[in-house]
Formats: sequence, structure tokens, C-alpha cells
Amino acid sequence: MTMKKSVKRLSILASAIAAVTLGSNSAVAESSVEVMHFWTSGGEASALNEVKKVVEAQGIAWNDAPIAGGGGDKAKTALQTRITSGNPPAAMLMLGYNIVDWAQAGMLANLNDVAAAGNWDARLPDAVKEFTKVDGKWVSAPTNIHRVNMVWASKPAFDKIGATAPTSWEEFNALAPKFREAGIVPLAHGGQAWQDVTLFDSVALGIGGADFYKKAFVDLDTKTLGSDTMVKIFDQMRILRGMVDDNFSGRDWNIATAMVMEGKAAMQIMGDWSKGEFVNGGQKAGSDFLCFAAPGTNDEFVFLINSFSMFEQPNAESKQSQAVLANAIMDPTVQLKFNIAKGSIPAVNDAPTDGLDDCAIKNVNDIASNTLLPTLAYSHATASSTTGAITDVVTEHFNSDMSSADAVQALVDAVEGSL
Repeated sequence: MTMKKSVKRLSILASAIAAVTLGSNSAVAESSVEVMHFWTSGGEASALNEVKKVVEAQGIAWNDAPIAGGGGDKAKTALQTRITSGNPPAAMLMLGYNIVDWAQAGMLANLNDVAAAGNWDARLPDAVKEFTKVDGKWVSAPTNIHRVNMVWASKPAFDKIGATAPTSWEEFNALAPKFREAGIVPLAHGGQAWQDVTLFDSVALGIGGADFYKKAFVDLDTKTLGSDTMVKIFDQMRILRGMVDDNFSGRDWNIATAMVMEGKAAMQIMGDWSKGEFVNGGQKAGSDFLCFAAPGTNDEFVFLINSFSMFEQPNAESKQSQAVLANAIMDPTVQLKFNIAKGSIPAVNDAPTDGLDDCAIKNVNDIASNTLLPTLAYSHATASSTTGAITDVVTEHFNSDMSSADAVQALVDAVEGSL
């Protein structure tokens, strides 16, 4: 995976380092740990509570700092403000290259002693270590692995029209008019940029295949980005746009999930954090909802690593509280309980699997046998600046009458401009 950084971004981070250095002198030590995150849905809150219980049981006060917004953009803005004012949280939920950026700017704590004592190197898969260990320094504690290329479906809706899980986009498209005739919205979706590019993630892989996906979004190959295959991908995105209801704009992802849970919508294309909502709502895989890989992607596992990055702390007591948090996250039993609630699978390879449902067990097996690909949508495939540029094109196309050919040219221009 190629590391790509912009001079502008590093300049902002360098300025933040100076602010933290100035602000840390006035910090007061206390047995507490501030945890900043954007997990505010029912399933997410339930999962995080499993970590919180262990931390508090060790006498450490948990200062919860949630920032609403499923994609994390608002949280990133809030974090930048905190850093600039010299008041970083002890831990911040981060994804992909955002972790790498902060680590290479010298902002994140060195967890090597904690990691060595906990044998992290042997307990974490290489894909996870890519975003938890930067330049030889452990900087974050991973809570889970998500699979992004997933479809969540209402079993009653599928039963109503006698449908089975589609394995191709042609089959997926053919279901839409049948669901509409039955009074069911074919595709539950929230009109937010990060949700649009989540659709794009699965469509691009399903139509282009694994090699195409890597060349386009990891290698950023101009020929691949501007190819006829990419035109077909945007064509399919236009078809999906026609499957959503008129009120999708601005809808939060978990509200879209609720539409599937209630049988108002047939399907949602979303990472397996959606399953946390089904579980939190008392629904069961197989009897209430269905889970399957996005069309054309059954042999691939598009991964997203959730990690809590640890920021430098001003004193020994704060660092010790931070270590307690990291150890709680990495506890195998906590990993199991967390992931049952979150819908994902454990990040550590020594976590028990008792209690994981069929969807999770399939993903545990698939991550061991399938082709692993870093998600484009959540800044794992490439730098966050490039991900943002691609997202802008995808969401503009999805929410306008832009042609597929124009979208492809805009995509090439956007990627080239981000490098």
C-alpha cells in the first residue's frame, strides 16, 4: 500500500504539534480517560459500552466525547479544533490513513511497551497492523474488523416476492421493479457523501473485479480510472439512484437500516456495522434479516479497521489510564462482546467465537480465505485527501444528472489533482 501525503495536510499537523506542546503544560493529572468517537447509534453505543465497563472496573473514569455523524467528518473537524487549542483527547476513533497522517506528524503516543506486554504483534493480522503500527511504533488499539462489501436485506420482503440473494448486479437490478410492485422501497440509502461512496466501493469491485479495484484505488492508475469499465460502474450507480425513495437526502445510515428492519425497504448496501442495529433491535440473522456479499464480490473481503488512536499525554497518570484503555480494547473477551454488539468480527486472532451469529462466522471464515482489499470509502486504500477527491465526484454524480462519461473524466482529474 503506497503512502501518499500532501504538504498542506502535514503543515496543518505540524502547527498542531506546537499547540499541543504549549497546551500540555497546564494539564492536570487525574485517573480518567477521554474517549472521542462518532459511535452514536444504538448498536455502536452498546459495543463501546463493553470497553467502558472494563475501564471503569479498574478505577478509571470514562469521559465520553461523542460527535454525531456516521462518516466521522464532523469528528475529524472537532479533533482538529481540539488539537489546535492544545487539548487533545486521550483516544480518538480513527480510520485508515488518518491514523498514518497523525502518526507521521508525531502526534500519537508510543504504545510499544503496552503492545509488547500484550503480544500484539503475534495477535493481530497484517492488514490490521497496517493501521495500528506506523514506522515501527504502535499508535492505536484496534477494536474490530468490518466488511464493507455487504448487503443487508429484509427476509419478509424477500419472502413476499419469492426472491433469493442476487449474485450479480443484473440480478440485483431485476429485483427492484418486483419490490416496487409490492410497495417496498428496493434500496434503503442515506443521501450523505460517505454513504454514496460506500455504494461505489461495492459497485466498483463487483463490476471491475479485484485486480481492477487495486489498480484504480490503491495504485491510482490513470488508465484504469478512465476506463470503459469505470463508465459501467457509474452507469450502475445511476441505476441504484433510481432505487431509493424520494426522502433519502440527509438520512443517517442507521435510519436507512431501520427501514430494512421494519420491512419498508428491501435492502441496504452498507458495512457490517448495520448488523449491530439489527442485533440491538432484537432481530436474528436468517429469520428476520439476510446478509450476503455485494453482487459480484463473494470472493473478496473489503476491510475497514476501527481503531482508537492514542494521543500524547502530559503526565504519567494520564498515560497509565490510556494504557488501561488500550489493554481493555485488546482483551479477547472484550473483543468478542464488542463485536457481537457492533456487528463486526474481532481484530485479534485469539478472541473466542462463541456467540457470533452466522453472518459473523461467515466473515471470520472469509477473511481467512478471500482476497483482502482495503476499503476506498474509508481511506484505507489511499490517502484521505485522494479519498475525499473521489468522494466529491461520486456524490456529485449520484445527486445530479452528470453523465457517466463526464463522471469518469472528473474522477481522473480529481485524483490527479489530489496527488
